Amino acid sequence: MTMTDIALCATNVSMLYETQRGRQVTALETVSLEVRRGEFVSLIGPSGCGKSTLLYILGGLRGQTSGEVALLGQRMTGPVPTKVGFVFQDYTLFPWRTILANIEVGLEFRGVGKRERRERAEANLDLVGLSAFAQAYPGELSGGMQQRVAIARALAMDPEILLMDEPFGALDEQTRTVLGEELARILEQAGKTIVFVTHSLTEAVFLSDRVVVMSGRPGRIKEILTVDEPRPRKPGFAMSAEFTDTRNRLFDLLHDEMRAATLAELGAGRQNGGRRGEA
Repeated sequence: MTMTDIALCATNVSMLYETQRGRQVTALETVSLEVRRGEFVSLIGPSGCGKSTLLYILGGLRGQTSGEVALLGQRMTGPVPTKVGFVFQDYTLFPWRTILANIEVGLEFRGVGKRERRERAEANLDLVGLSAFAQAYPGELSGGMQQRVAIARALAMDPEILLMDEPFGALDEQTRTVLGEELARILEQAGKTIVFVTHSLTEAVFLSDRVVVMSGRPGRIKEILTVDEPRPRKPGFAMSAEFTDTRNRLFDLLHDEMRAATLAELGAGRQNGGRRGEA
């Protein structure tokens, strides 16, 4: 693999922050990760392990304390919206704008002409299967449909890399499954590089070429699992032996980390309670 094959590269990235009480917390510790062009990589780990922090650092939305991030071979010093797009759990659609106008908004901010931005918005709305709702308003759509609009809005900007922070986290399991299948189809057609934060083992295995398992705080990469099934995956893959074996392996890795993180939190709670009692 050459440097031209790498979309994002994090090298020895650490992130420290200070709490309101002045305590130093290490969110990430010497994380190194390469994401290849056209690859779908999921980040998964216990709550508070720093996976969203790592995603924001990879996208230039947050600066790391130490280490370096390179975007397409160039050192990243801040957001690059022409190359990197984001989809968040919160759809952040403007309720007073139609669905089509919501998809156009980023292009409008960028100064793209009215005709071109309308054509790009319509093409991406068709890609997510919502052309019939172009003149509807966000409040008239279900949560799953709104998230598809948010994906279309990000794709309309035509970034090479899409960073997704638990985009289906607020949806019910059945809707998540259907949208996961749709996302696989959409992104395969669009040919994007994806980094995807999730808490769902099923999502991670079904969608990803590789699943990055992170440890409890301080967040480190514990293991990276490879999923060899060609994309886009068909629903039957979720019933295959490879899927089950990979998901079981992922469960074992996460169970150990979640248990350790929970016990650490309980211990910290007892210590804090003890100090308050003594004071």
